[in-house]
Amino acid sequence: MFKGILISKDEAGYRAAIEEINEAQLPEGDVTIRVSHSTLNYKDGLAITGKGPVVRRFPMVPGIDLVGEVEESSHADYKPGDKVLLNGWGVGETHWGGLAQKARLKGDWLVPLPAAFTPQQAMAIGTAGYTAMLCVMALERHGLRPQDGEVLVTGAAGGVGGVAVALLAKLGFTVIATSGRPEETNYIKGLGATDVLPRADFTSPGKPLGKERWAAAIDVVGSHTLANICATTKYRGIVAACGLAGGMDLPASVAPFILRNVTLQGIDSVMCPRAERIEAWQRLARDLDPAILTTLATEISLAEAIPSAEKLMAGQLRGRVIVDVNR
Repeated sequence: MFKGILISKDEAGYRAAIEEINEAQLPEGDVTIRVSHSTLNYKDGLAITGKGPVVRRFPMVPGIDLVGEVEESSHADYKPGDKVLLNGWGVGETHWGGLAQKARLKGDWLVPLPAAFTPQQAMAIGTAGYTAMLCVMALERHGLRPQDGEVLVTGAAGGVGGVAVALLAKLGFTVIATSGRPEETNYIKGLGATDVLPRADFTSPGKPLGKERWAAAIDVVGSHTLANICATTKYRGIVAACGLAGGMDLPASVAPFILRNVTLQGIDSVMCPRAERIEAWQRLARDLDPAILTTLATEISLAEAIPSAEKLMAGQLRGRVIVDVNR
């Protein structure tokens, strides 16, 4: 038996609770992991609170991230004792995830834990930081250089935005951030942003084209924010879009794309091929200052994860939330 958060939906309604789970209930997979830490992401908040249709099968253990030690394996790449991590692949949605003391998964979904990181540090990064790295890699593939100009990062008080700011700043870029929380300005500047603009500057309907400012951008918001960013991106600039906190719509025109040759690059972290995941984690080990992770993350117990999900959905949490599933 082991403890975990179990989400159920039946005639009694939708609920999430910490329960004792029998190992025989674990789903199919060729690697069983003794989980040490997971995280609390926006998607996990939606799943636990039921405020979004994230969970596709019931009952479900949420948690799109996990790190731990291999306990059993029939996969050729892993043996008992190996330290591994996982991000995405539908865990916490269609396959039991990381907010439990054990997990059984497909070995092809796993990534070896980089030696540069402790389990806690890996979860301080988590899906959010790995997604931020995928965004940075997309900007680099486009040819972006620090001398090309300012890079905008939205939602900088959150996990993706915070890691993106830190990565870009360390790589020598001039980073301008946006946030809806003015009280977090010093925190965001501490991550490396030169300036922090109000979120409200971007959320209203704008013109098809505006004054060119951004050499590139990383956006987690979508909707009018993404449309306005595209409209103010410089000729041949690139915008990496990886979130929809402001909505799934995109009320934009084709003007930035056909008149300024702007590239809108979608970033998906869930089904990203394994080779690119490994590259992203290798880059994180090289390009992210581990010291910044103490600023980015807070740690909670498994028991605190459910009430913390409500706070996350209310915008009351900053940065990354690590969950120690064994306390």
